[in-house]
Amino acid sequence: MIEKTADIRILVVDDHTLFRRGLTALLNRDPQFEVIGDAGDAGEAQRRTAELTPDLILLDNHLPGVNGVDALPGLLEASPGVRIMMLTVSEDEQDLAAALHGGACGYLLKTMDGDALASAIKRAMRGDHVVAEEMTGKLVAAFRGAGLPQPKAPDKPAADASSPIETLSAREREILGGITKGQANKEIARTLGIAETTVKIHVQHILRKLDVSSRVHAAVIATESGLA
Repeated sequence: MIEKTADIRILVVDDHTLFRRGLTALLNRDPQFEVIGDAGDAGEAQRRTAELTPDLILLDNHLPGVNGVDALPGLLEASPGVRIMMLTVSEDEQDLAAALHGGACGYLLKTMDGDALASAIKRAMRGDHVVAEEMTGKLVAAFRGAGLPQPKAPDKPAADASSPIETLSAREREILGGITKGQANKEIARTLGIAETTVKIHVQHILRKLDVSSRVHAAVIATESGLA
């Protein structure tokens, strides 16, 4: 029997045993993933992180004792360089902002499907910040209202003085406006009366023109440019 060799070693942290087991089974279906351990609270998670040195931690926010957001510093200290993604039911914008400010590379909701979760993990391991589409509008509102620092984007060459927003077509600006409000592609398509596949194509063009890799950074640029 050939031993499985995975590209991404994952630690699952959640206080519900059945959820941990189900998530582990789901992730292990992907040959790129290997769930190497799990934990039910922050203390156990920190010990397991130091012991196993995972590549990525999926971290629930609602844990007994110390919640997930407050556990971030200890986990990052236990294994410097580990990627941590929140996987939670909380749609609170302050939890979202605190998680990203505390060092999480993503904020996902437990309502997402398995394929989307797998894609998000792979993007996070490539260096992206990944935030659930439903939370994009709340993220922009949190940063705008509280003056919190936005997630750090990869360093890029200095741009010219003109705003990249100026390169977008009128339709692309409409779609970017929907992204900034936190609308999913299906909602944007319904609002504008166009096909969802058309929206997906426009979103790809928007990200390329703005030279960003995520909807979150596109939404932040839109806000800074006064589009939102």
